[in-house]
Amino acid sequence: MGDEKPLTVIEQREVEFYEDRLTAVRAGDGHIYVAVGQMCSALGLTTAPQTRRIKRHAVLNAGYQGITIMVTPGGRQETGMIRADLVPLWLSGIRTNMVKEEIRPKLERFQAEAARVLWEAFQEGRLTTELNLDELVNIDPEAVQAYHMAQAVVKLARSHLLLRSEVEDHSRRLETIEATLGDPGRHVSPDQASQISQAVKAVAIALGRQTKRNEFGAVYGELYRKFGITSYKQLPARRFQEAIDWLAEWHQNLTGDVPF
Repeated sequence: MGDEKPLTVIEQREVEFYEDRLTAVRAGDGHIYVAVGQMCSALGLTTAPQTRRIKRHAVLNAGYQGITIMVTPGGRQETGMIRADLVPLWLSGIRTNMVKEEIRPKLERFQAEAARVLWEAFQEGRLTTELNLDELVNIDPEAVQAYHMAQAVVKLARSHLLLRSEVEDHSRRLETIEATLGDPGRHVSPDQASQISQAVKAVAIALGRQTKRNEFGAVYGELYRKFGITSYKQLPARRFQEAIDWLAEWHQNLTGDVPF
């Protein structure tokens, strides 16, 4: 969100997404935006940490705007909103085990369908996730064909994101192998390893309060999987801050607080 001229709202709608209502607008730049705070509320996430994460990401930040919308019949308010086409990228960074168990199916629905539903609400005037293609095919077969084409584009984009994720994962594993075979000094220092251990402990305790289980193994497992290592002491020194930030964000999503 930079110093560019504030966007003008061309059209504002309340879009029904399963049991949640999301405020979305078509802005003067031609894009569709959705309120970040409402999506966070629907997913049980704290808005402030998610907003900071969006602003730290170059691509997401470019599509994040403070847009003045009508929030009540008598008042307008500037609200942080993100471009609908960037919603999958934003939500892909939220792992299902970082939210409450009962919220996980909803998070997966948002990741898979929210961008499409928001787009369709403006393109076709729909306000819900229900679509009867059997009725539409007799009325407007060309629109149905366009809908299927849009679905194919969404699937292609999703496949591209998954492929990119796999490539990045392989790159991280290669970096770890290089660090292991190279200079041992490239690993985190004992003091840094201790900080990571304490951060893992804080996340595991916070997560355990929600799940009523011992989550130490699960948190360590996620750390090892994300950074392609088998011990936190093998973490490359240059990725130490990245690991601490990742654990801090996880703790924020669970408690709204960062203790380290």
